[in-house]
Amino acid sequence: VKTIFGDVETRWVDAYFPFTHDSMELEVFFNGDWLEVLGCGVMQEKILQSAGMGPGNGEQVAWAFGMGLERLAMVLFEIPDIRLFWSQDERFLSQFQEGKITKFKPFSKYPPCYKDMSFWLPEQFEENDIFAMVRDEAGDLVEGVELIDQFTHPKTNRESRCYRINYRSMERSLTNEE
Repeated sequence: VKTIFGDVETRWVDAYFPFTHDSMELEVFFNGDWLEVLGCGVMQEKILQSAGMGPGNGEQVAWAFGMGLERLAMVLFEIPDIRLFWSQDERFLSQFQEGKITKFKPFSKYPPCYKDMSFWLPEQFEENDIFAMVRDEAGDLVEGVELIDQFTHPKTNRESRCYRINYRSMERSLTNEE
């Protein structure tokens, strides 16, 4: 445990697993919270009997334990919530590549609020200026800005662009009015 988590506080706590009795869990105090990393216990007699190892057959005793790979991955990739491992959310899945260890980048569980904005381009236009202006005004509520359409007027040669702004809060659902 110390090799994986470093010099952390540990504790054994009573637990319940359907295949053991006198079950225990090993928890480590990691990043300000207790994290279960290992479950164990004496295997139930009916499991041993069904394997031909119970009373009457030498009264064998077996110890079962398991270490959650998800828990280790949580530490390695700095993933805060074990439920993300069963998510099909591309924002989670796209962050990881085989053979690479990358730190998890948090994303919001709240829905996006999309707004489209179109305008005629001024003579001196740099696309990065629009990105900077949107982020200056909306701050961390902006998750992304992308060009979705452009148009050049056939007679005047003026150019228009339409950008989609994806607003999303990390703390709450946003309303259209916001």
